[in-house]
Amino acid sequence: MPVIREAIVSTIDGLGVAHLAPIGLIEDGAGWIIAPFRPSKTGDNLAATPFAAASYTDDAAIFAGLITGRHDWPLVAAEKIPVPRLDCALAHAELRVTRVEEEPQRPRFHCEVLHRVQHAPFEGFNRARNAILEGAILLTRLHILPRAKIDSEINYLSIAIEKTAGPREREAWSWLMQKRDAFYAAK
Repeated sequence: MPVIREAIVSTIDGLGVAHLAPIGLIEDGAGWIIAPFRPSKTGDNLAATPFAAASYTDDAAIFAGLITGRHDWPLVAAEKIPVPRLDCALAHAELRVTRVEEEPQRPRFHCEVLHRVQHAPFEGFNRARNAILEGAILLTRLHILPRAKIDSEINYLSIAIEKTAGPREREAWSWLMQKRDAFYAAK
């Protein structure tokens, strides 16, 4: 299995409008593969403008926010590409698509790293942030996984929230739980 690194990927459309998505980048030698499911704004944008910025952050609220429809996160210009990056990124990589493997469900955009920058130190792990990240990934699969599996995973992840979350993590977790509850209420 390849290494997958969770990042906030920014892309732009043909008019230069930025789009953010939490994506697991797949290691590809010295580069990364972006493999968004179809249909997706990320895939459409990469086809229109073959550049992306991968922002690495320890702020799990951004992952939870994007999964739950909160899209307004401050961006700043990247250095070598026309796509902006997250302002609060601890580090970022500027990517250029070099090849596309067309697949019906999940095209694979192979990217080379053009530029990397570290902006701030990583100050350690927080179990609640990890739980939020895992919860956000889990909620992207609400339509695929059985409810019993979702509930079991959420119950386990809740332990880390209860024991180690600060106010920002508690708020992000509440966004995820609201999304889960709304999904099941609509069924």
